[in-house]
Amino acid sequence: MGFKCGIIGLPNVGKSTLFNALTKSAIPAENFPFCTIEPNVGIVPLPDKRLDMLQEIVISKKIIPTTLDLVDIAGLVKGASQGEGLGNAFLSNIREMQALAHVVRCFEDQNITHVDGSVDPVRDAEIINLELIFADLESISKRLLKTEKLLKTPDQQNKKDHEILINIKSELESGNFVSLENFNEEENIFVKSLHLLTVKPMFYIANISDDEKSKELLSNLENFAKKLHHDVVPTFIKIEQEIAILEEEEKSEYLELMGMDEPVLNKVIFKGYEILGLQTCFTAGPQEIRAWTIPLNASAPNAAGVIHTDFERGFIKAEVIAFNDYIANKGEAGAKENGKWRLEGKDYIVNDGDVIHFKFNV
Repeated sequence: MGFKCGIIGLPNVGKSTLFNALTKSAIPAENFPFCTIEPNVGIVPLPDKRLDMLQEIVISKKIIPTTLDLVDIAGLVKGASQGEGLGNAFLSNIREMQALAHVVRCFEDQNITHVDGSVDPVRDAEIINLELIFADLESISKRLLKTEKLLKTPDQQNKKDHEILINIKSELESGNFVSLENFNEEENIFVKSLHLLTVKPMFYIANISDDEKSKELLSNLENFAKKLHHDVVPTFIKIEQEIAILEEEEKSEYLELMGMDEPVLNKVIFKGYEILGLQTCFTAGPQEIRAWTIPLNASAPNAAGVIHTDFERGFIKAEVIAFNDYIANKGEAGAKENGKWRLEGKDYIVNDGDVIHFKFNV
């Protein structure tokens, strides 16, 4: 569906290494700024154990997971909004993302240079955040010039838009990100049309090491992020890359040795999925079991439209079994027998994990 999560951060914080691990690719991850010149795009399957659980019951010919697009964006530096480093071009790449994963370095290593000469995760996070704010301020200021010219006209919508822009500018000048929660449904349509960088949902990936100093740096970042209502996912990025290239059997043995049930990278992928406001429903049959990405609170016809526009256009009913009921009753026949199979109409809001068969007529 083209949902894009951009990996951002200062140069040399581990973005490309993280991208390599997530996509199992081998783009350069050198120890100098701006190693990533053009954004690298990877389509990452969502590691969903529920597909295997469905397969044990259905025994289908094919299993198709849902995916998330990850984009490795070149390192920003202080002054990027004014064209420093690789500035404006990469701010424009960020503008195309639906969500942002902000990688922050939380370890010291003399062999890995830091663009500012020292490691301070809070300072580094603030640098990136301020560049996003400055870029939005420039965009809003230009838009205000246009609305100001029309204030003396009878255009009431322009007056409303102008007031919203004034409020946004005030928030940005106070050093705050713009939140859609501060606007009503009608105002949100206009705010979203502005394509602001600071509106995008974001979480932090703390690139850590196994020492006390790293724990201290991580704690500082977590306290900072908490104030902004942003989540932090601590990750040994270098180790995760090594895990990612192992064969499945070796990977399982390593994870067991480390006392882990899954790679931390899975949490990174799911966090991107979560902050994008996405969930998964399933179709299951002898030919294929498939996971489908749908928005939270999607209606049955909306979910059907993800599979094919004809399904939404000609929607009649949806045969629905909650995932846990499907597993507990060992499939559709058992769910029907025990009253867990439901026929839902157009107003049904699909839940995460629903196993659905759509009925339509075009």
